Amino acid sequence: MFLANLLIALREGFEASLIVGILVACLVKADRRDVLPRLWLGVGLAALFPLAIGAALTWGPKTLTFQAQEIIGGGLSLVAVAMVTWMIFWMGRHSGGLKQELESSTRRSLVERSSGWGMVGIAVLAVGREGVETALFIWATVRSSIETNAVATTAGVVTGLLLALLLGHLVYRGARTIDLRRFFSVTSCFLILVAAGICSYGVGDLQEAGVLPGVMNHAWDLSGSLPAAGSPLFWLYVLGQAIFQVNLQPTILQVIAWIAYFAPVAALYAYRSGIVRRAPSETVPAAKPH
Repeated sequence: MFLANLLIALREGFEASLIVGILVACLVKADRRDVLPRLWLGVGLAALFPLAIGAALTWGPKTLTFQAQEIIGGGLSLVAVAMVTWMIFWMGRHSGGLKQELESSTRRSLVERSSGWGMVGIAVLAVGREGVETALFIWATVRSSIETNAVATTAGVVTGLLLALLLGHLVYRGARTIDLRRFFSVTSCFLILVAAGICSYGVGDLQEAGVLPGVMNHAWDLSGSLPAAGSPLFWLYVLGQAIFQVNLQPTILQVIAWIAYFAPVAALYAYRSGIVRRAPSETVPAAKPH
């Protein structure tokens, strides 16, 4: 759980820190340091969204019936998967032009509203989206894990966010050259695997709630072969369950959901990111003139 939440917080936090760094650089370049306090106000407001969502998800569902909890949990897990999948492909398409887009928005805000209050809205929208995605995805990973160690969960999130802030600062200062394309490519592959597990788990929640059928139709049952506690293989299983929701007794529908998500998303991402490229079409050489 520590590693999973660290990597998720690192990925999402780094995106947010990059956005903030670009906005700060735009204001400094435009000689509008007077607008910086309003930018930080927007960042602070954006940070309240994930905190409110996390609190609602943590304490709200406990007052509901078991069926309602499972429906909400399964539904929000699928929403988190959809949001993160959209984010992966959006970043893949716009990472190269992200700086230009934010600079353009900043210029429009400074021109149309000389006071710079438009920066509050830009920061809330740009940073708040990352925070909401992070809150939903981390909540989904925590909920789908058997581990209930709040310390490890919190430590993973805090460590990931601190590392993200450090990387964002280094990029802003130019102290280190970071291959952003490779960073987002590696973390995107990781998140696709995590999302596939959460998708499968969300389907299991909906089956337990009676929304989907087949809760007792298991694809396989390997629970009897689970090594004893303390064995290295047992801890490997715990790690795989915490990060990728490895299930020794999945239902048929859960397996179908995992494959139905992972296969097309991974193939499409590999194609669009250039990991898998189309073979160049063979051309027939022109006949030589006699």
